[in-house]
Amino acid sequence: MEREKYAILAIDDEESIRRLLRKELTTNQREVFTAADAGQAREILRTNWFDVIVMDLRLPDIHDLDLLIEIKDTVPHIEVVMITGHGDIDSAVKAMKLGACDFIRKPFNLEQLDLVVEKAHQRVLLSRENTILRHNTSLEQQPVQFIGNSQIVQDIKFLINKVAPAKIPVLLTGESGVGKDVVARLIHQRSACSGHTMIIKNCASLQKDLARSELFGHMKGSFTGADESREGLMAYAHDSTLFLDEIGELPLGVQASLLRILETQTYRRVGEKEERKVNIRFLFATNRNLAEEVEQGRFNEAFFHRINAFNIEIPSLSQRKEDLPLLVDYFLMRLSPDNTTYRIVDRAMDCIFRYNWPGNVRELRNVLERSIILAENNIITERCLPRELVSISEESQGALTLESVEKNHILKMLHFFDDNRQKTAETLGISRKTLYRKLEKYAGH
Repeated sequence: MEREKYAILAIDDEESIRRLLRKELTTNQREVFTAADAGQAREILRTNWFDVIVMDLRLPDIHDLDLLIEIKDTVPHIEVVMITGHGDIDSAVKAMKLGACDFIRKPFNLEQLDLVVEKAHQRVLLSRENTILRHNTSLEQQPVQFIGNSQIVQDIKFLINKVAPAKIPVLLTGESGVGKDVVARLIHQRSACSGHTMIIKNCASLQKDLARSELFGHMKGSFTGADESREGLMAYAHDSTLFLDEIGELPLGVQASLLRILETQTYRRVGEKEERKVNIRFLFATNRNLAEEVEQGRFNEAFFHRINAFNIEIPSLSQRKEDLPLLVDYFLMRLSPDNTTYRIVDRAMDCIFRYNWPGNVRELRNVLERSIILAENNIITERCLPRELVSISEESQGALTLESVEKNHILKMLHFFDDNRQKTAETLGISRKTLYRKLEKYAGH
């Protein structure tokens, strides 16, 4: 897989040095910008995102190492390589103590220059990866699937495939446990950001007073307890996807700031004057009715309309019970220790069908995980299911059974395809022979 380009800023007051650095450092993986002094560098840094800066130790419009200190204090995940002359070794050592990662001497050894810059870039990648891992400790990195073959699920998969390549924000709605996080990860995996780790934050876990700081970062001394400058989620999500779950929990004041980022792709850290430009794909999720929240004054109306530009509603499990057999098979395979094969008896499966699953797919997973532990000889019976689930199922009248749901679904699909059995079998994921056998069975009832 071809590596993505990263940007370098070369700062030197000598035009010949700038030309040399641009020529020698530009490759298929690197884009090189140049600045003649600190003022030019600041202007370029306001509108561009850099991984490495190669900077002369002495610049005409700034004192000593002040620009190095400023860059390390304000620019996230960046490494600075200093250019030194013959008599600047002491200053170079001081620069290293202030955060420079390395230095190179004039005249340049071009091979060494390339090596030093590449090493600096690897340090940046490692720093970003470590930060992302701290924020995504529970994130599973393997590919995900949205399990199901019902028409509702097929419609959702269609929307995922359509919206994934676009840059538009997406709002995922539905009850808790329906799989909004799975849909978010699928959108990310099929987007232009898929080469970077998706950043995930549950807004309910944000401390109200510190929400702005955690999202945008802050400058040292900007509020009580801000003992050092820190980056926020916006910096970590640059060139990737930021998934904000339970967006209805975000404080109103912070919603307005987030709306501005959606519209301009720029933000400020708390206490910072300069704006930063970022490239972020935003995904949002909620189990609340945000339109009602707007009417009650609990959610920013303009922000709601912006994030609701493309909405995917994830149905409850009770609305797609025909997907239960596939979901059960999937979880029994995925949760089974040592790839052990588990079988669920018909009566237990009937209980699963009769239950309405208020906790949705998450509850189903938990129930099957418990059932695997209680299974005897790898067989799951009603005794392995929670008592309340079996009791509710037994009390329900006119409840669906596995056979009746399967029959209704097959006949519905057959009608949809105008009795075309080949297309029906392909859509259901079964052979034509199996479909004929089931139809004959239904005809005999």
